[in-house]
Amino acid sequence: MRRLLPLLALTALLASLLPSAPHVTAADDYTFGPDSVPQSDAPKGKVTPFKWTTSKVFEGTERDCWVYVPAQYDGKTPACVMVFQDGGGYVGEKGAFRVPVVFDNLIHKKEMPVTVGIFINPGTFPSADPKGKARSNRSFEYDTLSDQYAKFLEKEILPEVGKTVKLRPDAAGRAICGISSGGICAFTAAWERPDLFSKVLSHVGSFTNIRGGDVYPGLIRKTERKPIRVFLQDGTGDLDNLHGSWPLANRSMADALRFMEYDYKLVFGDGGHNGKHGGAILPDSLRWLWRGEK
Repeated sequence: MRRLLPLLALTALLASLLPSAPHVTAADDYTFGPDSVPQSDAPKGKVTPFKWTTSKVFEGTERDCWVYVPAQYDGKTPACVMVFQDGGGYVGEKGAFRVPVVFDNLIHKKEMPVTVGIFINPGTFPSADPKGKARSNRSFEYDTLSDQYAKFLEKEILPEVGKTVKLRPDAAGRAICGISSGGICAFTAAWERPDLFSKVLSHVGSFTNIRGGDVYPGLIRKTERKPIRVFLQDGTGDLDNLHGSWPLANRSMADALRFMEYDYKLVFGDGGHNGKHGGAILPDSLRWLWRGEK
């Protein structure tokens, strides 16, 4: 017993010196800056909703979509375009990201080009029972490592939006963004089709083994560098579960991109698996992503 007491005391001392788990200590108290708040001198763009129910790439699915057209779009000059997965979480003016407000302010200040925003929710399969719940196709669409989602954008959504708004056809004028599984989806679309998208913005991206996404750091290191620019955001309080560690996965992505001399940036905070940090830094993220594009 005499020997056991000192051992217990030593164990307690060592435990007190070890850092607590990230999700316990994370402050996650990010706040919006002025570029995420409506400014009286910034012309307000228009957001128009539409539904997509005739997909051939993801047959049988339905989804809500929105298009933001900035006030500066003149109807003649093709505009840059940025696609957002989980679009309903990005398009709101009072949500975590407030993309239309940020676009209004940055485009007005000429800190990003005139850019059309396309916001797309993941597809769902309607229930045969009128009272039943629709089945989500989100993980299949977002976490699968293939060119299928990029093909969906190329063949269906971009041409549909292009019926009413002139969009730039070159990859330099196109960006893609998403959160969580939408983040890895954004990277996959550009990775598979760098001729379609040259800019990626990932918020707490799921570069983990949900559907094999943990292979990306190795693929990046062994594949000839592609002409894409990548902004990664994550935090120490992000997920750690059977699929992997989100903070570790994002750091591994950044290390691989650095090794291959990509134009990339990783901003790491203390937040959890949410849009608080990514939303707070969205204006700076967009300035960095679109820099040099007129």
